[in-house]
Amino acid sequence: MKHSRLSLLICMLAILYTGLIYYPKWEKQGTEATISWDVSGYYMYLPALFIYKDAKKCSFQHSIIQKYCPTPDFQQAFQHASGNYVMKYSSGQAILMMPFFLTGHLFGKISSYPADGFSYPYQLAIGLGMLVYAFIGLWYLRKILLTYFSDSVTAITIAAIVLASNYFNYAAIDGAMTHNTLFTIYCVLLYTTIRFTQQPSFLKAIAIGSLCGLAALIRPTEVITVLIAVLWGIQNFKELKERLVANWRYYTLMAFAFCVVISIQPLYWKWATGEWIVYSYQDQGFNFLKPHLWKGIFDFRSGWLIYSPIFILVIPGFYYLYQQQKKIFPVVLLFSVLFIYICFSWDQWWYGGSLGARAMIQCYPVLAFALAAFVQNITEKKEWVKIGFAAFSSLCMYYNFWLTHQAHKGGLYKAGEMTGAYWKAVLFKQEANRKWDYLLDNNELYKMYPQNVTTVYTNNFETDTSALVTEIDSVNGKKLLLSKPDQYSTEFKFALKKPQQKWIRASADFTSVQKEWETWRMVQFCIRLYKNGKMVKHNYLRVHRLLNDNETKNIFIDMKAGNIDFDEARIYFWNPASDKPLIVDNLQVVTFDY
Repeated sequence: MKHSRLSLLICMLAILYTGLIYYPKWEKQGTEATISWDVSGYYMYLPALFIYKDAKKCSFQHSIIQKYCPTPDFQQAFQHASGNYVMKYSSGQAILMMPFFLTGHLFGKISSYPADGFSYPYQLAIGLGMLVYAFIGLWYLRKILLTYFSDSVTAITIAAIVLASNYFNYAAIDGAMTHNTLFTIYCVLLYTTIRFTQQPSFLKAIAIGSLCGLAALIRPTEVITVLIAVLWGIQNFKELKERLVANWRYYTLMAFAFCVVISIQPLYWKWATGEWIVYSYQDQGFNFLKPHLWKGIFDFRSGWLIYSPIFILVIPGFYYLYQQQKKIFPVVLLFSVLFIYICFSWDQWWYGGSLGARAMIQCYPVLAFALAAFVQNITEKKEWVKIGFAAFSSLCMYYNFWLTHQAHKGGLYKAGEMTGAYWKAVLFKQEANRKWDYLLDNNELYKMYPQNVTTVYTNNFETDTSALVTEIDSVNGKKLLLSKPDQYSTEFKFALKKPQQKWIRASADFTSVQKEWETWRMVQFCIRLYKNGKMVKHNYLRVHRLLNDNETKNIFIDMKAGNIDFDEARIYFWNPASDKPLIVDNLQVVTFDY
């Protein structure tokens, strides 16, 4: 068996084992199910149109949210000015899901499960279908790499992308996200484009235009796939002009196929709202003048190279690609740079609950050429260089498996919340330590026992007349009660000049009636320092992270303040949206030395 086939087989088996045995999402409930969060938004077209026949009003939403809870509330669509609902996400992913949705619907009708679009048959069918798409993509990835590189280089490159990057998670577990299917579309597009440049045909032209249109219909920014279709193998403007002139009929047909596919979305908008163009992301958007390039690539919150460090190798890989494959170097470089720029120009550059920069995954088939060029160069080096590369790749694979485990079963990876201090504390650990959770919000955690402690403020709320202070009962007296209707407590202010001590610690006793699991809803314990009425520093901690049901715990927040000039401190509590009551008592602020 060829090395590349063996590598492909191993990667497919790893994905299959992880998806079917280790963590089958279709067996999960609520927001951990296959059809949940963003996936439920991509998917919502299908049950709305084919089961409930109510895509304009979505009156079925309440029963689905109550029964299956794919999201805490109805986030899959928004109410347009016309009064009708509009799906948040474009329809391309739903089109790819349709064959598996129909399979699940048929199973639902002949089984004891409800045929409502969200029961087990649908979850299973969508989950398995996305594994099929992953395997198709990898099959074509091997074929395109073999066009330019040796069998052994192709084998190593495939293994590196699948086993050492976040693609593994989005193929094996979170495959119903768009990145898995887009990865496959890119692979098929590249393969078809390569064959088209070798021997043009009308059928290939239609396929290329349709693939570019489908990619853009899944995520509008994927419209840049047209660069691959037009520029592949082109080194200068003269070659581009000659190709377009010689093959104008093919490119006209390609453009027509693209427009036919992409027109599905404006036709849906016109039908739903009477308008041809609707911006469905509302308050989210791009800022192309201030892209988040550094954060998107290197930030611990969700930085691309922090969580898929194997792709550091594409940086020198582009140099080797120029040396080895000059014809494809310009389009690979241009496309990669433009893709990264667009990707991290999005306001929410961390892309929500993401394992690393998930929005980069569909670019991996293009980056694979630079990675393969690097591998090709390594195979020609001395033995110690090869050993170093093997060691680095193996470490990246172990790191990737550790991340994947911690993102789902282990719990140490906190999607969208990671910080540098927390990452360093948990790296390669297997068991959780509750103290590490402090570092997710505030990296100024003093880890030793405080020395020379001075109390500067106390409040047991017994004489406090603040709006949220209430008497719990005759025995326990007054406490601060935080609940959903009241977002902000009173600010508890006290004069505090720059102390001799280096640290400030605010603490309180918190009682949780019921744990809040949604991070964005958690109550925040906040401390601010002011100078002449102007805030100079702010630290906070989400206290629900550290509490379980019916638990009382003293929780503190630290602030390093020795080098800050301030004259006042303020403590307050903010409840963004939690409906889980939280009781606070015995607020205290101290300063202390190292």
